[in-house]
Amino acid sequence: MSYTAEAFQNEYLALGASEVNAIVTITSTGSEGGRRTAGATEIIIVDASGSMQAEGRIGAARQAAKAAVECIDDGVNFAIIAGVSTAQQLFPDPGQLAVSSPQTRADAARAIDRLQANGGTAMGAWLLLAAQLFAQRPGDIKHAILLTDGDNGERSGYLETVLDQIKEQFVCDCRGVGANWKVAELRKIADRMLGTVDIVARPTELTASFQQMITAAMGKTSADVQLKVITPVTSKIRFVKQVEPRVADLTGKRVEDGRAGRYPLGSWGQESRDYHLCFDVTPGNVGDNMMAGRVQILEGDTVLTTVLVKATWTEDTALSTKINRQVAHYTGQAELAEVIQEGLTAHKAGDDRTATIKFGRAAQLARASGNTATEELLSKVVEIEDAVTGTVRLKRRVAAEDEMALDTRSTKTVRVGRGQ
Repeated sequence: MSYTAEAFQNEYLALGASEVNAIVTITSTGSEGGRRTAGATEIIIVDASGSMQAEGRIGAARQAAKAAVECIDDGVNFAIIAGVSTAQQLFPDPGQLAVSSPQTRADAARAIDRLQANGGTAMGAWLLLAAQLFAQRPGDIKHAILLTDGDNGERSGYLETVLDQIKEQFVCDCRGVGANWKVAELRKIADRMLGTVDIVARPTELTASFQQMITAAMGKTSADVQLKVITPVTSKIRFVKQVEPRVADLTGKRVEDGRAGRYPLGSWGQESRDYHLCFDVTPGNVGDNMMAGRVQILEGDTVLTTVLVKATWTEDTALSTKINRQVAHYTGQAELAEVIQEGLTAHKAGDDRTATIKFGRAAQLARASGNTATEELLSKVVEIEDAVTGTVRLKRRVAAEDEMALDTRSTKTVRVGRGQ
């Protein structure tokens, strides 16, 4: 695969300044002909607890799982897990992985038809079984789907223990159907497993959601891509955040590597992502210039591309006060995600004044950045009287699904143009 890296920043700092910010865009062309550089394994985890009987969810889940299986490429390893009070492997035989072919996909569909809703919810056990199956395929591109409609029923702390044990071993995209599950619970799983979280408001939308996730997973051609940041003794990384296509803080995922740190980026195909890096550097004198950090993209230990983040001190205020467009844009997008979360928290706590202020700021940021999708989600929770000034009113009645959609999708961002 071919990768390129480009840094967008204002490298000029005023005397005494010590903070360096840069947006680094990583672009991959994908592998030649779309061929994978590693094997691939896909696991579909379907909640089969008793609550899935409601509103035709289990029937819709069966259809969605069968549609997803049909999207799995020939030669890809796969398995289906039925999630109840324990993890039960629905297909193939327990402890095994099937190799996708017309025959095994048909066999899987017949097994899925036997899926019944009866039991509890044990997400930690489901994920642990998935990790055990994935462990049979070291080096593979590993992806899972987890679907649920309710709260985890395991003892307190068990899910967290499992996540500590299996974190980042595979990518897990989480979906909640209906409005009786907890966004925070699935977000916790998605964050630890480098995946996404979203709501599927109606069971009839499950098939399209599953097909989209599997199609995206089949487009990944490389596993274990990492971002490596090397700093001199005069520089220290403050944070690393993915800022496009969604906001995800990678700072706590750092693995030390001498004077460098590695950050997991999961599997990649033909795509582009943006990252915000912030450094604290030792202030220099007028005219001094230094490398704040060397940013590399790796597959395993192979360096695929490198870009530098720089710092130069100047007395010229016209240079040092110039705001880089990319940094400003994504700082605003991160703030947008943050104030939405703060608004939702305040609203749930009955603090309408704070919620109104936060949602007003969110409307203002969404409009200024052109994030129309988020502005539309906001409009289902508040009446936006003037987005430019951030004037909003809380709606008296808000569907739980609309509030959850705003919650799950608040981290999605829009890309800024590349002009300075």
